[in-house]
Amino acid sequence: MARLRTAFIQAWLTAGLVLLGGTTTPMWAASSISCAESASSVCYFSFESAAMGGRLNYFASRQPSGVGAVPAPSAALVVVHGHPRDAAKSFEAGLLAARNASLLENMLVIAPVFQVDAKSARACGSPGVPEARDGDLLWTCASWIEGGPARNGQRPTSFAAMDALLAGLVQAWPGLRSITVAGFSAGAQMVQHYIGFAAERLHAGVPVRYVVAAPGTWLYFDDTRPQGKPDGCPQFNRWKYGTHDLPPGIGRSAEQARAQYALADISYLNGELDSGAGPGAAYRILDKSCAAMAQGPDRLRRGLAYAEYDRQRLAPDRQRQVVVIPGCAHDVACVLPSPAARVALFGTER
Repeated sequence: MARLRTAFIQAWLTAGLVLLGGTTTPMWAASSISCAESASSVCYFSFESAAMGGRLNYFASRQPSGVGAVPAPSAALVVVHGHPRDAAKSFEAGLLAARNASLLENMLVIAPVFQVDAKSARACGSPGVPEARDGDLLWTCASWIEGGPARNGQRPTSFAAMDALLAGLVQAWPGLRSITVAGFSAGAQMVQHYIGFAAERLHAGVPVRYVVAAPGTWLYFDDTRPQGKPDGCPQFNRWKYGTHDLPPGIGRSAEQARAQYALADISYLNGELDSGAGPGAAYRILDKSCAAMAQGPDRLRRGLAYAEYDRQRLAPDRQRQVVVIPGCAHDVACVLPSPAARVALFGTER
């Protein structure tokens, strides 16, 4: 299954379009705003191929052609949006984080968009920014978070889409020496689940760092939970909360995923004020199912509990960073640009 998935991704990248290096088209009216400043219309690109049967969109801080006087990037930051698919806000948070660290000159910032059709998006209360258009690959409001297949085209999973994105970055920008994949909120759920199932040997030796920031729930690899196992909760250890009943096409067994997760370069970020039902904690939309509540009462305590689980049971020798961001609630624009997040995002305190 893993070999088939790798072959699919390689076909995706070679079927008439090199991701971020071939023909791409801004989808809105032209703008004079620099892509290194904000999420302008001219910073919104798409790529597609016969292998995926649809279009995936993304914001980028640089023109995919690579034309320009600025130095070629040596590092990339990929920011995955939250449940509202607010990719523009996530992109700008990534830009600000790189700018505050004085790294934007040599940094490529990317924010992919996992689209949902307009009718479904209204039903789940998140229209998305920007909205989907004809030809876009479409997921449901929850399926992209869990690595589910697109509803149209050749039905690539969101994990396969991320694999293709990272492989394409390296192919288009051969000077890259590191990639950080950072997810916030629902995007952090997607990234945290993706880590154990990410395709291998597609990045030409470029190391990938993962940053998991304030997800609502976590993927556990066994029955351990900070609140114990609740009675009458059949979904307690099912995917996405655990590894029972893995979806087809995900590319790896639970044991293989756990081993890969243990070896990965991962940091955890949590907002100091992202707890309880306090202001800015987005408690109303927090998953409160029995499987979720077994992980803790709110995002901050769930995050700290998972970090302890990681230290005790997954990778006791890895010494992964666990950072509580001072003064931040549930807000990507506060968490990622914070000075406290720099080592996790960029490996530097600058």
